[in-house]
Amino acid sequence: MSEPTPMQKSWGPRVLKDGRVQFHLWAPAESTVTLLADGREIAMQAGNDGWHAVETDDVRAGTAYLFRLTDGTEIPDPASHAQRDGIEGPSIVVDHGSYAWQDSGWTGRPWEEAIVYELHVGTFTPEGTFRAAIGRLPHLRHLGITAIEIMPVVHFAGRRGWGYDGVLQYAPHTAYGTPDDLKALVDAAHGNGIMVLLDVVYNHFGPIGNNLPRVAPGFFHPERHTPWGAAIAFDEEAVRRYFIGNALHWIEDYRLDGLRLDATDEIDDESEPHVLIELAETVRQAVPDRRVHLVVEDGMSRKSLLNRDGGIVHHYTAGWNDEFHHALHVIATGEVGGHYAPFATDPDWTLRESTARGFAHRDISNDRVGPAPQDPLPPVVNVNFLQNHDQIGNRAFGERLSTLADPALLNVMTALLLLAPPIPLLFMGEEYGEQRPFYFFADFDGELAHATKQGRKDEAEKFGGMPEGRSVEDLPDPNGEETFRRSKLDWSRADSPAGREHLALVRDLIRLRQAHIVPLLCAPGTAEPRVLPAESGILAIDWRFAGATLAIRANLTRGRNSWPDVAGDAIFSLSPGSTTGPAIVVAVDRRRR
Repeated sequence: MSEPTPMQKSWGPRVLKDGRVQFHLWAPAESTVTLLADGREIAMQAGNDGWHAVETDDVRAGTAYLFRLTDGTEIPDPASHAQRDGIEGPSIVVDHGSYAWQDSGWTGRPWEEAIVYELHVGTFTPEGTFRAAIGRLPHLRHLGITAIEIMPVVHFAGRRGWGYDGVLQYAPHTAYGTPDDLKALVDAAHGNGIMVLLDVVYNHFGPIGNNLPRVAPGFFHPERHTPWGAAIAFDEEAVRRYFIGNALHWIEDYRLDGLRLDATDEIDDESEPHVLIELAETVRQAVPDRRVHLVVEDGMSRKSLLNRDGGIVHHYTAGWNDEFHHALHVIATGEVGGHYAPFATDPDWTLRESTARGFAHRDISNDRVGPAPQDPLPPVVNVNFLQNHDQIGNRAFGERLSTLADPALLNVMTALLLLAPPIPLLFMGEEYGEQRPFYFFADFDGELAHATKQGRKDEAEKFGGMPEGRSVEDLPDPNGEETFRRSKLDWSRADSPAGREHLALVRDLIRLRQAHIVPLLCAPGTAEPRVLPAESGILAIDWRFAGATLAIRANLTRGRNSWPDVAGDAIFSLSPGSTTGPAIVVAVDRRRR
């Protein structure tokens, strides 16, 4: 076999049209690598650039395989597409072209229509599988959800976890199901008119089962660090290929509608172009006939990631707007420690600015990833939320906002979330006022289990601290199976009187958003936000669109509703029936001015 060309050198197995299978492994630290498949030993050819490769007709889809290294150690494929058992066992060859898609004509939905629903597969249903999640899609469709965002599903150590400590980045975890099971979930979502985004982690690997430092020490920068270990060497071409290929894997092989990239501020790359820019450009070039949405969680709120030119998204579609959440959380709960401390001084200003424009506390000195935005950024570059997995699960006892905030205030905040122009995100169960906690959970043992348990106190201090009357001894064991089970949704609450009432509110708000707000967002041009002067606790913002002005007035206190006048037709109002206390009015004025 001749040495593969550079274009052929890609991580993971590739099933060709004639049934032959190509295998590639970048292992510059190994002089020899042998493919072990169905009892066969197949020598791989070593190139001068550290790649080992072989193309064979002795292997078929479904075959279990391992790589034997120079010293006899056997490892799974670091780019395995499926595992037979856990992360240490054999990998499985997957033929992605064999899946029979039912909704092959799906090309996605405009981002302006997105109402995002974040879910964790393992706790979304009692069964905790991809197939079981399909049964809840009609509930989401009836609610008005147009996109689900799935927390990471790549293979990590153990049977349960959040997924952010994944090791085999190309393989769905066997606890949730097979690759075909995940495709069936995506297929069924599309059949319900729902987009599917996957949360991916490109800033670190988990602490167990990562063989890359052994076979390719140059995969990491030992002199640079993230909060989770050595930084990844994105200036190395093979490393870039691993992650860019991974993004293409999910978008092409699983027909996902997009990705949410975790903690992109921890992706350190001094190359030109930055790996984040190259990844986005490569994905968009690969699927030009589909609407693909790439979302970032970027602690530096870098506008250059969200560059628009002529209204066209060149790189990333949107970013999580943490400031919106933090300001509202301070207002709703009075918690001012940890992550909330910077927002305690003037939460009114932060809320007004983050709702109107986003990027309330961004540091422009670090905005060097890509070219500066050519156009004013539209409101939909911000993803707003009242809750998400981090803000609930990193609390000491995983409390949801429904157990922390005044119900009347929470309803006003929900209306603000769903009727303001930025894209809204709900965390699973939020639509019916779930009361069960969502804990941090893992499946470690030994010293790592002890370290994880010890680290929960420090993490909890950043997210609300320890409640009065509770101590460290009361913290749930993150490695205990009971902690995982108690995090599963209580779907019976959705059928309770309180659950049905909150569901009706959320459903009505989503209907109003699609009828009145989305058309404004889809119209040519962008919004011109204007924050009106108002007393403390009062939010008053007008967004001037090409054909209308959207006005929101909200009282987030128990005081008097002393907000500026509202012009136009009210599409929604909510108040306690008096002129004081939490209240909101949303109006659209279509008169030309």
